[in-house]
Parts: sequence; C-alpha cells; structure tokens
Amino acid sequence: MENHPTHQTYLSLKNQLNFHNYRYHVLDAPIISDGEYDRMLIDLRKMEAHHPEWISPDSPTQRSGAPPADRFERVSHPVPILSLANAFNTDDLEDWYKRILKMDSRVSTSKFVLEPKIDGLTVVLHYQGGIFVKGTTRGNGEVGEDITQNIKTIASVPLKIPVSKKGIVVPDNLVVRAEAFISLSDFKRLNQKFSSQGLRTYQNPRNTAAGSLRMLDSSIVADRPLKIIAYSIVSGNPKSTQWDTLQYLKDLGFPIPEIAERCNDKEAMIANTEKWDVIREQIDYEIDGVVIKLNDLTLSADLGYVGKDPRGAIALKFPAQVVTTLLNEIGVQVGRTGVLTPFAILEPVDIGGVTVKQATLHNFDFIKNKDIRIGDRVMVKRAGEVIPYIMGPIKDVRAGDEIVYQLPKTCPSCGEPIEKVEGEVAWYCVNNACPAQIIRNIEHFVSRNAMDIVGLGIRIVEQLVQAELVDDVADLYGLKKQDLMDLEGFAEKKADNIIEAIAASKSVTLSRLITALGIHGIGDVAAEQLAARYKNLDAVAKAKPEEIESIDGFGPSTAKALNNWFSFSRNKTILKKLKSFEVWPQAENTYQSMQTALSNKRFVITGALASFSRNEIKAFIKARGGSVTDNVSSKTDFLVVGEKAGSKLDNAKALGIPVIDEQTLLSMSED
Repeated sequence: MENHPTHQTYLSLKNQLNFHNYRYHVLDAPIISDGEYDRMLIDLRKMEAHHPEWISPDSPTQRSGAPPADRFERVSHPVPILSLANAFNTDDLEDWYKRILKMDSRVSTSKFVLEPKIDGLTVVLHYQGGIFVKGTTRGNGEVGEDITQNIKTIASVPLKIPVSKKGIVVPDNLVVRAEAFISLSDFKRLNQKFSSQGLRTYQNPRNTAAGSLRMLDSSIVADRPLKIIAYSIVSGNPKSTQWDTLQYLKDLGFPIPEIAERCNDKEAMIANTEKWDVIREQIDYEIDGVVIKLNDLTLSADLGYVGKDPRGAIALKFPAQVVTTLLNEIGVQVGRTGVLTPFAILEPVDIGGVTVKQATLHNFDFIKNKDIRIGDRVMVKRAGEVIPYIMGPIKDVRAGDEIVYQLPKTCPSCGEPIEKVEGEVAWYCVNNACPAQIIRNIEHFVSRNAMDIVGLGIRIVEQLVQAELVDDVADLYGLKKQDLMDLEGFAEKKADNIIEAIAASKSVTLSRLITALGIHGIGDVAAEQLAARYKNLDAVAKAKPEEIESIDGFGPSTAKALNNWFSFSRNKTILKKLKSFEVWPQAENTYQSMQTALSNKRFVITGALASFSRNEIKAFIKARGGSVTDNVSSKTDFLVVGEKAGSKLDNAKALGIPVIDEQTLLSMSED
C-alpha cells in the first residue's frame, strides 16, 4: 500500500473489493484467493482509519455491523408486499388456473415461471442511484421493520449495484424483494462451531436466519452466514415479464434462483411441478414448495388480488411430514370469544428440523370421534408454517392403560360453567369477564395488523390482567408509567417505550381500530369496507343489519354478528372508554363526507394509468364514495382504461358498460 494513498487509490481498491465480493458471493466464481482478498481489505481499513471522511455506504468495511439498536423503526413499503395463496396438489393448481382463466381470457396463452419457495425471511432492499440505502422486513405486508444495518452484513447483498453486463441501466430508485436464508452446509458448520465452543446449537436454518436478522446488535449478525436470493422488483422494474425480471436482476448483480424455469403452457407447468420434490433434495438450501407465477406481469397486475393474495401467482406446498409420538396430556385454551379449544401436549418430537411439543386437536368432538386417549401414540402432521395437528391415534400399540378424555365441566381459566350452542361444535365459557378472554382480546387488539402497539407481547398482557390494571382493551389507554414500573421486569426505558407506543396507536385509521375490536367475521378487508362507508364507530353501531348486508361481501350472518357485538353492554362500555381516551378515528374518505359523481358507483380498472398506481387509483375512487371491483359485470358502472387495456375492455363493450379514461374520471370527481 502507498504511504500516502490518494482518494483515487482508495476508490479503486474499494471497487476492486466490491467486484471480488460479487464474484465470490453471487457468481460463486472467485478469481483471487481468500488471502489476497483479506490483505486488500486490511489495506482498505487502514486507508479509512486515516481518512474516515472517505467512508461511504458501499464500502466493504460497512458490513461488520453497527452498535446495538434499542428497537427497530417501522417503515411503510412503497407498495404492499403481498403473501401467496397455497395449493397442495395438482387439483388445486387446476382450480387456480380455471379461476383466473374465467376472469381473463389472456390466461389461456400465458407462460409461467416456476421458482423455489425458499424457507427463509422476506427482505425488501431499497437502492438510490445504485447505492443500497435501506433494508426492511416484510412485516404485515404494508409496514416492515428497518433492519438496514443487519442486511448490510450479508455479503451477497450489493451495497452498490455492480452490473454484470454493459448497457444495463440502473433505475434511480429501485426496490427489490428477496429471501434471506442460511444454506444447509453453512448451517451445519455454524452448529459445529457452536458445539465445539460449548454453546447452544440451533434447530433449523429458517428460524436461525429470521432470528439473526432481527437481532438488535448487527455485529453479532455479521457472524451469521446469511445469504439472499432476489426474485422480484417491487418498484422501478423496466421489464414486463417475470422471466425477464429475473434475468435483469442477475444482470444488475443480484443472486437469483438459478433453478427457476419457464413453462410455455399450463400442461408443461403442472408437469414440471412434479419434479420439484426431487429438486429440493439436490440444492443447498431449504425450500418448502414451488411458486408458480404468470410470466406476463401486466396480466398478473390486472387480475388483482383476493384479500391480500395476488391472483397471478400461487405457492404449491410440498406434502406435509408425518411423525408419531406420545400424547402426554390434553390441555384447554380459552380464546378471545370464549371458545374452549383442546390441544395436545406431546413428548417432544422433531418434524423437519422443528421441535414440536404441542399440536391442535381441533375440537372436543374430534377427540371423541377419533377416540384419542391420553397416553396414546398419535400421528402428528405439519405442513410448512401450518400449526402441527393430530391426525389420530395408533390403536394397535395401546397397552391398555390409556385414559379416555373427559370434557371439563368448568372453564379452566375462571372456573365458571361452560355451555354449547345448539348446532355448533364449540363449547364456550359464559363469563364475559374471564381473564383468559380478556388476555386474548388484548393480545389481538395490540397485534401488528390491528393497533400495532409495539412491545406489548402476551407475557406483558398477562401481567397487566393479573395485576388488575386492565379489564378490557380500552383500559390500556389509562395506564401510567408508574403502573408498569411496579411490574416485574420493567425498567424506566421499557415502561417509557410502551407508554409511547400506546399513545402512538391513537392515530391509527378507523379500519385498523375495527379490525382490532375482534368482531366475529370482520377481518382486515371487511374492516376497510366498513371504514370506507361509515364515518366512525358511532355510525357503524347505528347501521341496521339490512344496510350492512348491502355492502359487497357482507352476508346475513356477518351483519348479525356485527349488530350483536355493538348491542352488548360490555362492548358499549369499551367504546365509551375508547372515546373518552380520544381513541376515536374519523374516516377521512367516506362518501358521506365527499359527495361527487363517483359516489355509489362501481368502477373497474384496466391498463396502465399515467398519474396513478393501481393502489392509488383505488384509494382515489374510494375517497370520493365509489368502489372498485376486479371484474366487469352487469353491476359495473364504469370501466376506467389506460394504456394496454386488456380483455376487460372487450367485456365492458359487450355489456354496454360506459368506458372512460383517466381525465374523464378526474373531471367527474370535481363535479
């Protein structure tokens, strides 16, 4: 190394190291030895020690980790990071294909891309001007956690996009979706290392990878052999097909799933999925299925999504694993609605690298009908992330001392009587003030998809209820710092953080609050529909069942459940307290508050719009009292068309549906 290196020398060495890092971790084709690389890195560190002002985010030295963080900050994704619906056999794939073909005839000529469903943790990578600036978890799909410092430690993540081919243009703003994981061989070496040091070893690569990325100390993360594989571009994608997107990511310098394959038609797609159970045994990382995607990204976007699952892709999960073990005891859990659910307490058994100690028993009738007894050897099944469940007993090996299970006569939490509603299989605790119900209600209320009160885990909720500090969800807003300080395990900072998180949750949207209340049958989508129609909870409470039924997707049972919830005196008390604590969001975009020519009209969107993304145009229409559906029907009032409009335009013309462009829609909204 020069005694007085110039800045140009530093830049040249930094770029060389990034190039060799790319060759080693992405292409798996190094052209220098580890020793040479290490010596170059030492030289770079010396230069940066003398000139710290030269250090930039894309320096290889910045992968070593930052000081421990207090907690991760929440980050909103530029567009929703959606999950996938599951298929479990070829019949499910056929059904999926028929559904989307019925929606859009272009599906009949579409190609497909098959990719490995990597068993890792989804990460979202942000680049500006080709420089890595932020990395987050998927979170709830709309909001993730900022784990930038941890992601920087992953050698296969480009800190600066290297571009492997000439002429490749890097967008100014690029957001890439990838999966972080630990390879099987690296996982084995990691456990051998910990075992030799007398440290605790890990159970499986997936949980180790996920746990590592959520550590607050990124210097520890840097010692984990994490890798990524990129498979989609969230924003900034110049390509119109999934296959071209993968090749483009590769050209930019990202590792991609090299075993991905393109199929020309449905028959080839289904035939090729059958070999993936063999492929999984030949690769050095865990996969729990194969993802099937429509190659045409425009068609995929036009198909939209159902709930939070895009229609243009589906995950075919591998067959579940089945093991046998002893059923030591049967426990009973009380849910937030009072339902008693039995669960199996098992002799611990390994299923696919996960130690299973408990499994669901569905309901008490299942135990009776299957003749499941305490002490039985039972078959346990687990598929992917699905909760393990008992399939049934192995009666041939019974010794004769197994115990027939007796249904409890009282609630295991509060000791009050239990009862069964005629026509239902579930048994209920009749005590609305049952501590277990309160705990489960609050656990749901504070969860990420509801009020998102960070730090309020189930253990703390149990402490609050046992200390009689809260009797319902509304009581959370009356908590004081000293209330928490009096509980075991609380220091001043922890108490401050929770009080701040509770206060911050007051600003959530009306739809999130409706979700948080845990009304039977009202999930995220239904809550959004209610928030789009009613101004606040008072308006929802006053709505008649027949009025609720007029909302798309609401049937008589859901309308009745909603009406019943608001009629219970305990729930009225909760609402009264929430309002007194100013936890009373007002819907900003209901049709009552903004009457326009769009009010009460149904719209369908097709093609690319100049001024709006698909999510933005939906929000724009809903804000002005309209609704957006995915398919053209006789009930559609207008079809909004952009560039490259699909078959929806033909359908609209055939049905005589008015067709308008973006400017006409904007003009209507001003009327």
